[in-house]
Amino acid sequence: MELESKEIVNSMPRIGDEAPHFEAKTTQGDIKFPEDYKGKWVILFSHPADFTPVCTTEFMTFASMQEEFKQMNVELIGLSIDSIYAHIAWLRTIKEKIKWNGLENLEVKFPVIEDIKMEVANKFGMISPKESTTQAVRAVFFIDPEGIIRTIMYYPQSLGRNFEEIKRVVQGLQKADSEGIATPANWKPGDDVIMPAPGSCGLAKERVESTDAETYCLDWFLCFKKEHK
Repeated sequence: MELESKEIVNSMPRIGDEAPHFEAKTTQGDIKFPEDYKGKWVILFSHPADFTPVCTTEFMTFASMQEEFKQMNVELIGLSIDSIYAHIAWLRTIKEKIKWNGLENLEVKFPVIEDIKMEVANKFGMISPKESTTQAVRAVFFIDPEGIIRTIMYYPQSLGRNFEEIKRVVQGLQKADSEGIATPANWKPGDDVIMPAPGSCGLAKERVESTDAETYCLDWFLCFKKEHK
């Protein structure tokens, strides 16, 4: 009797899910997630492979911004289906040899996970078989201090990421959490923000008729709070 082969499908966790737990060897030593990152925001991102051109420009950009992220209480964690030795050799090459877009002599201080067995990549659904069965796509997971996935970005292997957008996402999430607001399309720090929609007719009327100089409404359901730049 011929046995049917079963394809193992690794689903991607969703926004609002608890980020999968893992232990891993990295370029900065062993880590346990989320235990080692309590109270921190985390950007966990994958790249297809070491010594590839798009990934090199991305790592240089992340390295140039790593202190900015630290000031925002954000830790970076990279990952690819490569060995520690490949990671180290590639990161040394970036620091010692590569000059691009005004960037040079950059040291990657954040951990890069060795994931040869694809254990972490599979937990996060970073392997897309139609792209490659042995390389991760360009995934970005934004994980809050409670270990909850708040935003997910997925890029094909050919498209480099927008790092100002990655930073903006963190800024928007942190502001929404601290102030209980939402952000409009194309929001950037300093722009006016959206107040929660009213939950009753009375509150809707109160909002529209308010004389508060710090808020304004375009209609009963769309009210803004002014930001002072």
